[in-house]
Amino acid sequence: MNAKYTALIIFGVAYVLFVALPQRRVFVAAAASLLMLLCGVISPWHALTAINWNVIGIFVGNLIVADILVESRAPAYLAELIVQRSRNTAWAVLLICVLTGFVSAFVDNVATVLLVAPVAISLARKLNLNPKKILIGIAISSNLQGAATLIGDTPSMLLATTAGMDFMDFFFWHGKPGIFFAVQFGALASFVVLFFVFRPLTDKTDLGITETVRSWFPACLLGALIITLALVSLIPSRPSYTAGALCMLAGVIAIVWEKFVNKGSIIDGLRSLDYETTFFLIGIFVLVGSVTKTGWIEQFAQLLSDMVGTNVLAGYVLLITVAVALSAVVDNIPFLAAMLPVVAGMCGAMHINPTLYYFGLLIGASLGGNVTPIGASANIVACGLLKKEGYPVRFGEFMSIGVPFTLAATLAASLFVWWLWR
Repeated sequence: MNAKYTALIIFGVAYVLFVALPQRRVFVAAAASLLMLLCGVISPWHALTAINWNVIGIFVGNLIVADILVESRAPAYLAELIVQRSRNTAWAVLLICVLTGFVSAFVDNVATVLLVAPVAISLARKLNLNPKKILIGIAISSNLQGAATLIGDTPSMLLATTAGMDFMDFFFWHGKPGIFFAVQFGALASFVVLFFVFRPLTDKTDLGITETVRSWFPACLLGALIITLALVSLIPSRPSYTAGALCMLAGVIAIVWEKFVNKGSIIDGLRSLDYETTFFLIGIFVLVGSVTKTGWIEQFAQLLSDMVGTNVLAGYVLLITVAVALSAVVDNIPFLAAMLPVVAGMCGAMHINPTLYYFGLLIGASLGGNVTPIGASANIVACGLLKKEGYPVRFGEFMSIGVPFTLAATLAASLFVWWLWR
């Protein structure tokens, strides 16, 4: 069979299996990548070069730092402090969601949910409340802010590499406010939605402070990494792998500190890392590299540009709508990885600056995961914790909060981007 059609079939089957077997996605990605190699669609060398090692470095390094931050209990302590100082339960929950969002801008979303969820569950138990809405609010707040910075979530890392962006570019890009501020507009709009969800919780909160911060070093290390990434962004002609190298260096420092200062086990720490997502990313890079090499990305980009013609607004709305709809049921990592080169080709065919469509794609792919309980890993984790506590979440229950939250955040963020970058 022609290598071009072989690549398309393997890619299509892999995508279907990502949806049908989300718990086996790493095996599907690995098997599909191996098939691409065995069928001669892509050579071993091209497969290696298709993998974006800078993204892998950012992801793994930040994962290690996030892991020791979770173990330090500093964010959990801050969450309890917020609850203790709030005037009532409604504001306590809202401020926990805000804290979750802030932490998720720099730490993996799943890790953030696992960190804050025990505080929310404890609050619900103390006040005899059903914790479903609270944990759903925490999960979707986590997903929202993951798109705000370079190190917040994997889709942001993918976008940064494609667009040639560094840490500070998420704040200001070519002299204009960047995606960070668009996400904050979305956050303000979605905060109103959460306010109406939690407004009935008028009881005074008295949870007490039970958490003890084991060490502030992990928080300081994360702060130093953020500042370093920001400063390095100002250096012209820096190597393309700079951000990945810095994140890996921070990860090494975290491992050394855990071993020699905190007396922890390096082996246990390394075992707990998210290897599944790491290898899944590698497989996705090979798959996307294969369909790109065989010309399918270019053809799909031309198809989309032909559909919208010269109507930039129509293309923008179509892109965001498709991104939200698909990300509600499909993992946004393979979707964004496949669509970024399509958008680049589409903008080239339309002769427009790709920034508008890049930002729209990231907004749609990141926020679309908030629509359903299976749209994002953070949602799955939150629902799993609730089921363990005896509160299974139905699709309708999740969507009653997730849909208005997503609509408000997506509309506000996308309007902000259109206003600045059209």
